[in-house]
Amino acid sequence: QVQQVESGGGLVQAGGSLRLSCAASGRTFSPYAMGWFRQHPGKEREFVAAMTVNGDSTYYADSVKGRFIISRDNVKNTVYLQMNSLKPEDTAVYHCAPAYSAGGRWYKVGNVFWGQGTQVTVSS
Repeated sequence: QVQQVESGGGLVQAGGSLRLSCAASGRTFSPYAMGWFRQHPGKEREFVAAMTVNGDSTYYADSVKGRFIISRDNVKNTVYLQMNSLKPEDTAVYHCAPAYSAGGRWYKVGNVFWGQGTQVTVSS
C-alpha cells in the first residue's frame, strides 16, 4: 500500500512562499493522479490541487489558483506544492494523497491512509 510523507511546512509571513514535498513510502506514486488537500482547524479537509498521472493536466481550488503550483517527479516518487503569495487563510495542515476526480471534484483514493501532514502557518 502506498504511504506518503509530507514535509516543508513552517511559519511564514503573508506574501511569502513555501515549497511542500510529498515522498512515497512503500509503493510508487506513478500509477496515480496525486492531490494536495488541507485542513483548517476545526474544519473538514478540502481539496487544494491535483495533477494527472503523467503530469499533463493540473487542477486547483479557486482559492489558490494563480498562487500555488503542483508538480511531480515520478523518478523521485515525489510530489511538490509550490505556494506563493501566501495568505493567513492558507494556514492549515497540508496532506498529499493519491487522488481521483468524480463529478468535477477531487477525492483521496479510498484505500490510502492520510499521512501525518505538514503544518503551514501564515502570519499577517
